[in-house]
Amino acid sequence: MARPSNPSKKPAHNGVNQLRIIGGEWRSRRLSFPDAPGLRPTPDRVRETLFNWLAPYVAGAKVLDPFAGSGALFLEALSRGAAMGQALDASNVAVSSLKEHLGTLRCTVGQVQTADALRYLDSQPATAFDLVFLDPPFNQNLLPTVCALLEERQWLAEDAWVYTESESAPSTLGLPGNWRLHREQKSGRVYYALWQRLTKDIG
Repeated sequence: MARPSNPSKKPAHNGVNQLRIIGGEWRSRRLSFPDAPGLRPTPDRVRETLFNWLAPYVAGAKVLDPFAGSGALFLEALSRGAAMGQALDASNVAVSSLKEHLGTLRCTVGQVQTADALRYLDSQPATAFDLVFLDPPFNQNLLPTVCALLEERQWLAEDAWVYTESESAPSTLGLPGNWRLHREQKSGRVYYALWQRLTKDIG
């Protein structure tokens, strides 16, 4: 996915990059991922901030990552005690790499498959997830559509948390009216936001 450059990303060496798991069971583990378009992990400092925000809610959570990419957020959540996780990505390369990581870590509660996120959310039987990471390709206006599908197709638990990365300010994204903006941060040209789903529309 097209994305602004990430100065914290480890430099490519022979087409391979590395991500570091920050906390939990696999803390400080470094995992390689291919040097392919879009496979850029959320920077360490942003992930650390996000999981500080989410600290009371990760353990035991059901986690969905529809645009998994390198799998940095997905793996971080599983490392910190998420009960189960489902990751999707349209790239066979990304999915293969993430499956390899789960095998290396002997993780049996994470599932990964190659899929177009919008088609999958619109067509598959829904499971209610407690925590969702949304880091879609930029400049395609995907967030409003994917968020509407999550809400309308009942992919979210009543008090779910949703994390978004976007090139536009969170207040301009046009997300569901019953999602409350809990925290936000900007790093370079990217906005990072955490939303809490409420059972009633707050708009």
